[in-house]
Amino acid sequence: MKLKHLAAAGLALGIAAGALAQNRPEDEIRYRQSVMNVVARAFGPMIAMAQGKIPYNQGIVVKNSGLLEDLIGLPWASFGPGTDKGAPTKAGKKIWSEPAKFKDAADKVQQAVADLDKTAKGGDEKAVKVAVGHLGKACKACHDDFRTKEFHRN
Repeated sequence: MKLKHLAAAGLALGIAAGALAQNRPEDEIRYRQSVMNVVARAFGPMIAMAQGKIPYNQGIVVKNSGLLEDLIGLPWASFGPGTDKGAPTKAGKKIWSEPAKFKDAADKVQQAVADLDKTAKGGDEKAVKVAVGHLGKACKACHDDFRTKEFHRN
């Protein structure tokens, strides 16, 4: 019985992947913006805790860092060829003209998220605040190099 469920799940994932591959550029833009919006909302409370603006809450940090770990791998494929236009975006042109540099920046963000998630589970508030700072720097570096300040249509 379990084999049937696995086969059905595999088929559903294959269909979903095929549908995703056929999305219009504007759909990919909206998808990556949606994921990044949720990422920012999950990261926000941890930034506020690290800055001492709200009290530290390990439960929220563990929950939100786990959410970040689940989400952070999702948006990168939606920066594929042709997704530089089609809907208003803040994605900079360097994403497509310097793809290796963009991939490196994305990899650093993903590693910083993994480090934060591991640190959060350890429960050391000071270590979490340092890990939040490292992730903030990785996000900022990517935004500084690959994101525009205003929405635009290329």
